[in-house]
Amino acid sequence: MKKFKTMILAAAVIFCLTACGGGGSKEVSVDIDKLSSDLLETVTTDVLSQTASEMVPSIYSLNADDIEASVAYASSGATACEVAVIQSKDSKKTGDVEKKLQARVDSQSSLYASYNEGEVAKLDKAVIKSAGSYTVLCVCDDPDKAEDILKDYGF
Repeated sequence: MKKFKTMILAAAVIFCLTACGGGGSKEVSVDIDKLSSDLLETVTTDVLSQTASEMVPSIYSLNADDIEASVAYASSGATACEVAVIQSKDSKKTGDVEKKLQARVDSQSSLYASYNEGEVAKLDKAVIKSAGSYTVLCVCDDPDKAEDILKDYGF
């Protein structure tokens, strides 16, 4: 009888742990053009230029075969501001995309530290979030507002 109770208790614990685990990545559907536009209009005062989508893999060191769609905007170099929304073909790749975006932020931080140290603070507060197959990078004037916008989109 003790073994039976122990097995039932163990099964209940396992069930509780899997129910509270979050279940992996959230499924969301995002209009990447609208999201990037909302971020551009709301969180930065800098004028950013759109990057050609075929350049996104090389800028962020991503495998082009893993990208379904992307939109990216960057400053002329005077500021560190940039916005990138990347849709991966497989949601399992978003962790890798996040790492590559963080590597970009780290590289930019080192670069700006050498000639425009004031921009390093923006890079230190860069927003990198994933949901479903989407990953977003936002280096901006108002990272708290960027977080709010991303929350509205399901991130």
